[in-house]
Amino acid sequence: MSRIRLALIGDRQLDASSHAPVTRAMAELREVFSGTEIESAWFPTTAIDSSLEEYDGIWLLGSPYESEAGVITAAGVARRHEVPLLGTCGGLQLAVTEFATQVAGMDEDEVLVPLSCSLGSNECVVLATSGSLFEQALGAKQTREHYHCSYGLNPLGLQTLTEHGMRFTGFDTEGLVRVAELPGHPFFLGTLFQPELTERANLHPIIRAWAGAAYERSRTKVEQL
Repeated sequence: MSRIRLALIGDRQLDASSHAPVTRAMAELREVFSGTEIESAWFPTTAIDSSLEEYDGIWLLGSPYESEAGVITAAGVARRHEVPLLGTCGGLQLAVTEFATQVAGMDEDEVLVPLSCSLGSNECVVLATSGSLFEQALGAKQTREHYHCSYGLNPLGLQTLTEHGMRFTGFDTEGLVRVAELPGHPFFLGTLFQPELTERANLHPIIRAWAGAAYERSRTKVEQL
């Protein structure tokens, strides 16, 4: 039987609104990939090390975090070693922070700003850029998603990030960035919304697409043995 190893980065709290649905998503993945063993491991943010390189997919879960530095380290592992990455809510924020400081030469305090209107416990329409990974993973031009965020990307830093290769491919109806991705990477997608919170009859397509990329990484590693 084939196997997908998934690393879940977050300080696990099963009663937290953002973490209990992740456990459900893992169960749904096991149904989708019924002929494949899904091995999911939670990594506390204070215990991030090079062993993440061995995983087939990394999911940066939402806050709160005991160590933001640990989440940033995990994002760097995924970026440098081309491990399929999904970052949701705080996971997007810190994945972009890692790229900004390590690739674009920005200061950490230039990346994020408080949102003028908190997105906590709200829903919002997100529009996908044509031809983007986001659109491909979503399988649609737009979606309505759940948020629990008080911070977003600083508009003043977007041009610098774009010049260094990051692409912003999801926007709300007011034109504010809600999705970032990294072209050239097997799968590097960050969403300010949390797809695991959306009530659907089936697994959210973004989570399915991330796991699909992880499956391809796993299969490639087996073929190289």
